[in-house]
Amino acid sequence: MARKLPRKPQKAAARKPSPKTSAAASGRGAPGRAVSPILLALAGVIAVFAVALGARFIIGRDAPESETVVEREAPVIAPAAPIKMPPPKVADAPPPPPPPPVREAEPAPAPVPVPPLQVTEAPAPVPVPAPPPPPAMTPKPVVAMLPPPVAPLEPPKVAPGSPLWKKNALPFRAPPGKPAIAIVIDDMGVDRKRSNRTVSLPAPLTLAWLPYAHELPAQARAARAAGHELMLHLPMEPSGSADPGPQALRVSLDKGEILRRTKAALDSFDGYVGVNNHMGSRFTADSAAMAPVLGEIARRGLLWLDSRTTAKSAGLTLARELQMPFAGRDIFLDNEMTVPAVRGQLAKTEQVARKQGYAIAIGHPHDATIDALASWMPEVQKRGFVLVPVSAVVRAHHTGG
Repeated sequence: MARKLPRKPQKAAARKPSPKTSAAASGRGAPGRAVSPILLALAGVIAVFAVALGARFIIGRDAPESETVVEREAPVIAPAAPIKMPPPKVADAPPPPPPPPVREAEPAPAPVPVPPLQVTEAPAPVPVPAPPPPPAMTPKPVVAMLPPPVAPLEPPKVAPGSPLWKKNALPFRAPPGKPAIAIVIDDMGVDRKRSNRTVSLPAPLTLAWLPYAHELPAQARAARAAGHELMLHLPMEPSGSADPGPQALRVSLDKGEILRRTKAALDSFDGYVGVNNHMGSRFTADSAAMAPVLGEIARRGLLWLDSRTTAKSAGLTLARELQMPFAGRDIFLDNEMTVPAVRGQLAKTEQVARKQGYAIAIGHPHDATIDALASWMPEVQKRGFVLVPVSAVVRAHHTGG
């Protein structure tokens, strides 16, 4: 009750100040003056504070803070904007970023067509230079392997009923007016390594194969494929104690055994043009022993090359009597097995060829002989000689058979 009584006079007093303020202005009543200044002061302070607060809102101090907050939040929202909320706001700011990736993607396909054009141009020049080298390489081995005079002349034609030596002869015709040299290499087939080296020499050579050589048919075919002519090197008894090899022909044998061994040797391989003797200085000097041998050779249509291991050989005389094709050796190349000695014998071969128009030289598959021939064969052709197989000499100079 005590609290309610004072509040009511305060409300009455509060409602009356306006007339009291006019009374105070006129100087009436002391108590009204004391209360009114305090209230007025409080009211003024409140008014000033209210004005200050209002001024702050009016001036916009709070507004920049909210703007700064918005600006600070804007960059945070900007990266998250493409996810959900701010697509319209992001649409205003990010239109510039999308065009650059599109422009970068456009130049990317542009370089892609460029390389295929370069690739198509690159292979074009590659096949163009490729064809010229092969033709440049092919003539070189051909010239090295075959003597120049072979190409211009046609090989002799063999009639259907021709003897075997003509059928097996290396197709060759010596050019007229040039001395011919035939190089015969005996003892082929036993020393496989040196035999292969001999086969690798420039053609044409005439290679005489021992009948007891291993894999003789295969070796002989390889030599023929390399352009060389083939002969059978028939073992015969020498005057000394040297061993001519298994199944050699000996004067102590009867005619039947001599003929049997001769036929076995002749059947050891095929494709050869004739026969020459291996050793045989004693056997070839015996006409009775030689007669059945040359008779079988002539019957098969083959030629006879006498190695002339002895001056008393009856081979050439019997060949003339049988009217069979034949020839005789002129020079031995390698009685002394050194390169200088062989080259000296080759020089003598050239002299014989100049004198009689042809020469037949016999050597063996020794290292010195092979080395000397490898360097001599290209040179001799430059000096006007022609290298020929034995069959060419027989065809040109010995007509029997």
